[in-house]
Amino acid sequence: MSVRRKFLVVADDTAEFQTALRFACRRARSTGGYVALLRVIQPAVFEHWSGVREEIARQQRQEAEAALQQSAEFVQAETGLPPEFLIHEADSPRAALRKVLTEDPDIKIVVLAAATGRGGPGPLVGAIAKDGVRFGDRKVPITIVPGDLTDAEIADLA
Repeated sequence: MSVRRKFLVVADDTAEFQTALRFACRRARSTGGYVALLRVIQPAVFEHWSGVREEIARQQRQEAEAALQQSAEFVQAETGLPPEFLIHEADSPRAALRKVLTEDPDIKIVVLAAATGRGGPGPLVGAIAKDGVRFGDRKVPITIVPGDLTDAEIADLA
């Protein structure tokens, strides 16, 4: 029995996330895989009252779930399968990615889209380009797609 290939997409509020998501959905559908969405929550720093910190963390989690739910309908329509939601608190997307890839051996490919603006490819793509793609003991292929791919270009490539 073979395990379905899991395509991981870092779900954030950037325009290029939508491109990465469309590409991952197309690849998952064509290879019999499925999509997992990683949403990173920055730790709530509020030292004085733990109740306030807990409330902020609860609200952040609700917002993360709501953001992922919007993408879930698209993923379900494109692939026929619901996405897996991964919500992690971490100081950076790279730290969350490292943790998730270390803990989940079913993730076979990470799909990212490079930003197209003057600010460079984006912090995560830039960090990977600078530091490499090793995540703990695992070597995981990373697909970086141009953030401005059209649906027709994605269909042709994926």
